[in-house]
Amino acid sequence: MQEEIMLREMRDEDYEAIEEIISETWNYDQLTTPQAARKMAKAYLYGCLANQTYKQVAICDKTVAGVIMGKNIRHHRCPLKIRLNKIRAVAGLLLDREGRRVSSIFSAVNEIDGELLKESGKDYQGEVAFFAIRSKFRGRGLGKKMFCSLTDYFKAEGINEFFLYTDTTCNYPFYEHQKMHRRAQRTHAFQIEGQEVPMTFFLYDGLCREMGNN
Repeated sequence: MQEEIMLREMRDEDYEAIEEIISETWNYDQLTTPQAARKMAKAYLYGCLANQTYKQVAICDKTVAGVIMGKNIRHHRCPLKIRLNKIRAVAGLLLDREGRRVSSIFSAVNEIDGELLKESGKDYQGEVAFFAIRSKFRGRGLGKKMFCSLTDYFKAEGINEFFLYTDTTCNYPFYEHQKMHRRAQRTHAFQIEGQEVPMTFFLYDGLCREMGNN
């Protein structure tokens, strides 16, 4: 019998499980050493925590099965504690050569995201800051339930138009099923272990009033 999915506010004790989801989602262990992969996941998590006003996890089979974060852009303020934790996590990544190498990937992605946002030509009210599901829990309707919880939050905040960044390592067709629109895209090739690895990055946007009816 499949256990019921429960959504709740994210807690500090969830961070380790979320870091595992991050590493799995972007295959950090294939990009670098296990130690650097853990540092990358921590830095990514604190970057997301610094960029949100809404954070929920999905619990299934007594496990953190997924995580979603969103941002009311107008009301966003990053608490000092989170800002300091982000600085520490990034500093930890930069302490050794391998960490500095993989951190350059973060920098490149951030630059691409900025270009996508500029290309969209829009001033959005909300952002899906982070959304990922542990692979063994996919296909259970978890993604739709979590996504709807965030769009309900946006509606309650008076937000209609929102956006997100995604790429070809993610299940980006999901967003098209949610009636979102691909607004901009860029392809970039990374040098990873001597090989050129191309990735395509997207910016999708959507209207809350169109959500929840499919």
